[in-house]
Amino acid sequence: MFKTNNVASRIFERQIRTPAPGTSVHCARRFYENLVPSFTIYDVECPDHSFRKFTDDGQYFISFSRNNQDLIVYRPTWVSFSCKEEDCDNTHELPPMAKRFESFFTQLYVRSLASCNELICKDFFLYVERNQFGLFATSTAQIQDAPAVGGAIPGVPSIEKITFHLLRLEDGVILDEKVFQNDYVNLAHNMGVFLYDDLLAVVSLRYQTIHILQIRDSGNLVDVRAIGAYCREDDELFINSSSQFSGNRGDLVDNGIHYEQPNSNNSFLSGIKQRLLSFIFREIWSEETDQTPRVQCLKKKFYFHFQDYVDLMIWKVQFLDRHHLLIKFGSVDGGISRNTDQHPAFFAVYNMETTEIVAFYQNAADELYLLFEQFCDHFHEASINSLYMNFISSHSNNVHALEQLRCMKNKATIFSQFVKKMLSPLPFNCQSLSPSPYFDQSLFRFDEKLISATDRHRQVTDHPIRFISRRQPNNLKFKIKPGPEFGSADGRSKKISYFLFHPFLPLALSIQQTLFLPPSVVNIHFRR
Repeated sequence: MFKTNNVASRIFERQIRTPAPGTSVHCARRFYENLVPSFTIYDVECPDHSFRKFTDDGQYFISFSRNNQDLIVYRPTWVSFSCKEEDCDNTHELPPMAKRFESFFTQLYVRSLASCNELICKDFFLYVERNQFGLFATSTAQIQDAPAVGGAIPGVPSIEKITFHLLRLEDGVILDEKVFQNDYVNLAHNMGVFLYDDLLAVVSLRYQTIHILQIRDSGNLVDVRAIGAYCREDDELFINSSSQFSGNRGDLVDNGIHYEQPNSNNSFLSGIKQRLLSFIFREIWSEETDQTPRVQCLKKKFYFHFQDYVDLMIWKVQFLDRHHLLIKFGSVDGGISRNTDQHPAFFAVYNMETTEIVAFYQNAADELYLLFEQFCDHFHEASINSLYMNFISSHSNNVHALEQLRCMKNKATIFSQFVKKMLSPLPFNCQSLSPSPYFDQSLFRFDEKLISATDRHRQVTDHPIRFISRRQPNNLKFKIKPGPEFGSADGRSKKISYFLFHPFLPLALSIQQTLFLPPSVVNIHFRR
């Protein structure tokens, strides 16, 4: 739409020209080529906190105290100062007060979340944009060699108490809490919890149960269903009534929350495992029409691997829509490991209403990869109420991202290994991508090994990270350098950095820290 890079000309051109249907937002986002965080304040004086992220609507900035006991919430503002001299332009030095953290962020409140034996899980935070609620988690220490009692899966650690806190971020009022006792939920980077609109899925790895909760407008966390040992609400009643006659069923309920899982003393598999095995059997059965080849196929593909299927456990879950879940299955070792690339895995699509498995894939399946390549946005399912999350670049909505993917695909020597690598992040961690327009690959080009929209720590580089105009390949728009302005004198210690971008303002924080040494170097990048 725009023929010039001058912002005044672009505004005038926007007034007299109408963009093509369906492209008005994308055309408006091109103004970010002119509005970039091109100025940096190095080593800002700031509180010694663990900074988590901006909320997706940009209204709040979340941080935690270093002792992981308190939540500190800020309101992002914009630096302002006056200049009394005659020559006041962008080259004028900022006054000392303008270089402080408080010039950009206003503290709203401090709220204590953790008790004496609990700590805040600083890698976990989910934002309910519609109600401006925040979901936080606290937990006690992890017990690695916990005995597998009450139907727990052997080899999975235990946490005595995990508490989810639902807060109204406007004033910090705790609206509701949900407690899991002697359980294990992977809270690192929101891996074990997924939020879709008002529905929340919490994966209990220890008891292999998917807890579905609803976040009401009143601020209550309401249990909807638990998928694991049982799939329907009346499954437990039916099996209990049957066991009165057969006598082969033990205690089914533990504290009203956890259900006994399959073990050597139990003749029943869990409900979700029954659904999975039935689907696999029917799929193999339908491959052949003649009886003799069908039996041979079942022996080779089903019965030979039967115990492997039985031993599968739920790793991760995400919503595809309000009725369908994408469930990742694998071994016990892969379920508690942060790096699951080396472990065999399977994906299943589960319909919560009909309690049926509707699709099942291995993690090297070509069919699933083609779906992922063409419809990646469906796996990054955003809330219908989210304004900014719908414009995150992916290879299914951005031609430049698609070119990168095809380049990687052409360079791959073993296609099955490439497919496994590309599908390994599925199901995606909830709210793990930044909606900042500076990660829009139709506007800017940058080194994704050094920085990307994905929320994770990266190894520090000595050189600034360059953001180059996509439309003008030789035009450097801005650069970001984490750490001290002139580098660090200690080159031996390993340093990591992470970046927090505001969802729509030209404002970003780069935080550099040395492993095992809490003090951080915080830089603020903004448009002056």
